[in-house]
Amino acid sequence: MNKDRSSKREMPQYPEPYWRDSISLPPFPKLEEDITTNVAIVGGGISGITTAYLLSKEGVNVTLIEAGKILNGTTGHTTAKVTAQHDLIYDELINHSGRGKARLYYEAANESLHFIKNKVKEYNIDCDFSEEDAYLYATSQTYKEKLEKEYQAYQQLGINGELVDSIPFDIQIEAALIMKKQAQFHPLKYLAGLLEQITKLGGTIYEHTTATEVEEGSQPTIKTRDGFKITCDTIIACSHFPFDDGKGFYFARMYAERSYVIGVKTKKEFPGGMYLSVDNPVRSLRYTTVNGEKLVLIGGESHKTGQGTDTMKYYEALEAFGDEVLGIEEYMYRWSAQDLITLDKIPYIGHASSGHSNILVATGYRKWGMTNGTAAALLLRDIVLKKDNPYKELFAPSRFHADPDVKQFIMQNADVAKHLISGKLQVPTKRPEDLAHDEGAVVTVNGKRAGAYKDEHGTLHMVDTTCTHMGCELNWNRGDRTWDCPCHGSRFSFDGDVVEGPADKPLKQVKEG
Repeated sequence: MNKDRSSKREMPQYPEPYWRDSISLPPFPKLEEDITTNVAIVGGGISGITTAYLLSKEGVNVTLIEAGKILNGTTGHTTAKVTAQHDLIYDELINHSGRGKARLYYEAANESLHFIKNKVKEYNIDCDFSEEDAYLYATSQTYKEKLEKEYQAYQQLGINGELVDSIPFDIQIEAALIMKKQAQFHPLKYLAGLLEQITKLGGTIYEHTTATEVEEGSQPTIKTRDGFKITCDTIIACSHFPFDDGKGFYFARMYAERSYVIGVKTKKEFPGGMYLSVDNPVRSLRYTTVNGEKLVLIGGESHKTGQGTDTMKYYEALEAFGDEVLGIEEYMYRWSAQDLITLDKIPYIGHASSGHSNILVATGYRKWGMTNGTAAALLLRDIVLKKDNPYKELFAPSRFHADPDVKQFIMQNADVAKHLISGKLQVPTKRPEDLAHDEGAVVTVNGKRAGAYKDEHGTLHMVDTTCTHMGCELNWNRGDRTWDCPCHGSRFSFDGDVVEGPADKPLKQVKEG
């Protein structure tokens, strides 16, 4: 936590997750030849790594590939709460999917929590794992009533919960709902332990290896951007957004949300526990211990990707909240995360579509990737090994519920249409030369719309702002220095490289003259 900053309250210049900054992960090679394997896993986050570990332990020949660095995606940007308390979810699940499926959802998350706890103990993984009670709290009467309904759902489902009227902060609340004996940890330290086991068990891992397409068949083949092939019996896409849609139309059945986190040292002592407000603006609180001191992680400010206001405002709002509640002594980290949300809020885990018996996906974790990602790995292992699993139907990507799926499908895709049209009608007034250092904006170049970013050295980086997925116009994200799509959540670096799917092609470069 020793950062060289001129002011302790100065906002960190570049988004930097504490998890990534506090560990050195082992490097893995880039794939540079055609290979054959039993199972090819695409995506080096918690789902891909845990699945690779589980299958390697069963004697399956596994190859895992990651487009960039291992654990640099959503898993590296999480708040890392290991809990079955997934916001207000159980009352909604009972009403829309029935008590049986709501109970299964809880059991899957609870089993994942215990799986992680057991692995930490089995391999003696030093990952700052600690048991903590999880709290949902309401600051308004309307959301107090929602909490009371959620508590009733806990009682129906046999969940160990308690409704209380206070939390140990200077926050005026109407009610709080506690789920006992949940947990938190350092996700990268934990997964580094599983990576070590994968290599010991004979699994193979490649970094900087981007999957671009699939050749279907009895032995499907993954093609990489560099022209190499991976032939296998089963493909598992754990790449956040499935890298190959496989006619599953996932881009139309999920939407992307961004949220924000700051890591701070506080003047007041953090009391322990994990907290999430249920009314707006959403606020998340937890701590992690660094060199004997508590680093408090304050999160919230969710919005649909590419559709928010100036993204720096979200960090400023979290800072103001932290100052009010705990007093900020030192501002250490800031970062943002992207999460995919399905039509019914339950992840898609299983066969990519009804016609793909040997292509599996895991996606749509709705901000709860530590438990949902682990549940996905346990289910994917059983599907590959052709074992029964009680959660197969619950998470099946082919499922469809008339309520709320139809309403959500219409609403989300009407929103896509609105942004597709409105982006084309915007006429930029700025020119590249109008930009200050470290500023990005939509500009006019050669009479056409383009995206420009002038870096801190004064160098211009200009791209076509038309998303390579389905043609929506991108918006500038000042907080992360990226171009974000308001339609399906694709994100690109200021040089046009793909940061988040579903887009798989970079943006075109633009030159003046």
